[in-house]
Amino acid sequence: MKAGRKNISLDKLTRFDRDFFGSTEVISYIGTGSIGGKASGLAQIKDMLVARFDEEPYQGIEVGIPRLVVVATDVFDRFLERNDIHSNELAELSDDRIAHTLMNAELPAEVVGDLRSLISAVKTPLAVRSSSLLEDALYEPFAGVYATKMIPNNQATIDTRFKKLVEAIKFVYASTFFKGARDYIRVTGKDVADEKMAVIIQEVIGTDHRTRFYPDLAGVARSYNFYSIGRAQPDEGVVDLALGLGKTIVDGGLVWNYSPAYPRIGPPVGSPAELLKTTQTDLWCVNMGPSPAYDPLRETEYLQQAGLAEAEYDGVLARTVSTYRAQDDRVVSGTGPDGPRIVNFAPILVDNLIPLNSLVRDLLKLGEEAIGSEVEIEFAVTFGPGKEHAPRLGFLQVRPMVVTHARIDIEESELSGKNVLSSSDKVLGNGTVDDITEVVYVDPDTFEAKHTRAVAAELTEINRTMVDRGCPYLLIGFGRWGSSDPWLGIPVEWSQISGARVIIEATLPEMNVDLSQGSHFFHNLTSFGVFYFSVNHAGRFEIDWSWLKEQKEISRGNHVRHVQLANPLKVRVDGRSRKGVVLR
Repeated sequence: MKAGRKNISLDKLTRFDRDFFGSTEVISYIGTGSIGGKASGLAQIKDMLVARFDEEPYQGIEVGIPRLVVVATDVFDRFLERNDIHSNELAELSDDRIAHTLMNAELPAEVVGDLRSLISAVKTPLAVRSSSLLEDALYEPFAGVYATKMIPNNQATIDTRFKKLVEAIKFVYASTFFKGARDYIRVTGKDVADEKMAVIIQEVIGTDHRTRFYPDLAGVARSYNFYSIGRAQPDEGVVDLALGLGKTIVDGGLVWNYSPAYPRIGPPVGSPAELLKTTQTDLWCVNMGPSPAYDPLRETEYLQQAGLAEAEYDGVLARTVSTYRAQDDRVVSGTGPDGPRIVNFAPILVDNLIPLNSLVRDLLKLGEEAIGSEVEIEFAVTFGPGKEHAPRLGFLQVRPMVVTHARIDIEESELSGKNVLSSSDKVLGNGTVDDITEVVYVDPDTFEAKHTRAVAAELTEINRTMVDRGCPYLLIGFGRWGSSDPWLGIPVEWSQISGARVIIEATLPEMNVDLSQGSHFFHNLTSFGVFYFSVNHAGRFEIDWSWLKEQKEISRGNHVRHVQLANPLKVRVDGRSRKGVVLR
């Protein structure tokens, strides 16, 4: 399919009328200019969702876009101009200094009244999200590059709530100029001076559990699956589900992954004991309790993590988990028996408590119709405070995927031999690369999980040099790349390895987790056409570490080695069979 995201004109939307929940319009705007990529995606699909779900719920589930107001890009322009802020001067500052500079600036006076009116009428948590001109554009998705800040919005006075809203907007503005965003923009060939930021102010889908506010589950679904296994086919898609806010998914945490064609089949595991080791154990929520330490420069200022015990106390787990029964080594749906909980959403996906999977499949189809390409969607589901409330699915985002269809044939015999540096039958991407002459790899002789943050720091410096030189490279490491949990993999942001053209993930006995396809990290990989190999330590595919040790060394840190090759590598990936090979 050919992608066709439309540039939504403001004359097709409704100007904010200072009545957030009372308005008949789900999407309204403040200012002029553009509403940005993220808001445009939602505006494109809004009417389709209304036509499909407005008259009656989807088999008992209320479906729609959570109400939002977009502060358009002209407000951003006026904010910079009137405060004499210039992007080239900000480039010399650290992220903290940038954020401080923008926090001390004043929003344009003509929008203050609308923002204060909004906050006066709303006392539920709000998500303040980026929606830039470049964000979510095909091939340049900017997924997760800019900030989102959630605020509880439950303070006693309007003045305090208004102050927190303004701080959140300025923080999103500041993230436009943070180092990670600048590095990302450089890779796309754009100039940060050309970027303009709109801001979405949106209600958070969830239930108030006294000091915690969160949805029963969050999800990311893709209409194309680069890592399908078993009977699942690539065009049948993939879904990641997590308890609580979707931050767990987009940060690459432990989630439940399945094909919507086979919702009863989860990730391949050898035993219930192994399933216990890989289940989600904590969740993100909005902190509704006592105010934390004042820290407006931190994205998670008003977020907190809770464990499964807290979620069970909140009454959430009965609908989302199974229980391990040690006496007969079985996993049973729900929380009936005592025992360790496994977050596998069996009451929903297996027992069909609600028809979530069929709804997600319909939403993916609607997204493809609206955008004109394979898509990734984000959503959240809450069951409400009582049985009288229908479950609600909030449709949070739709963005295009990049799926290349060039035909690359790789025979089984090509996956092994003396000229093979590495190969795999679990590869993301499709096509060929033949211009890589440098390899950056984590040294297997010194690597330990406790060093992953140090590894990330070393990679940052190497990547900056490689990007400056315009030199693509092969990157090899252990565990889940881009994970927010340093014990699951190397916790890099995309900007820290943005120069890599091919990435190999190797597992270890003590670091052996499934890949996360719902994370912003992976969306950026696919959109930039980066090939991604997964090589399991217990499988039949290997990495020729001995050959790498013999190559000319450019630099060596405590954990990372950078080498130069005499001849370029040839990388071939067949996206249909998911086979790939790196030939030296």
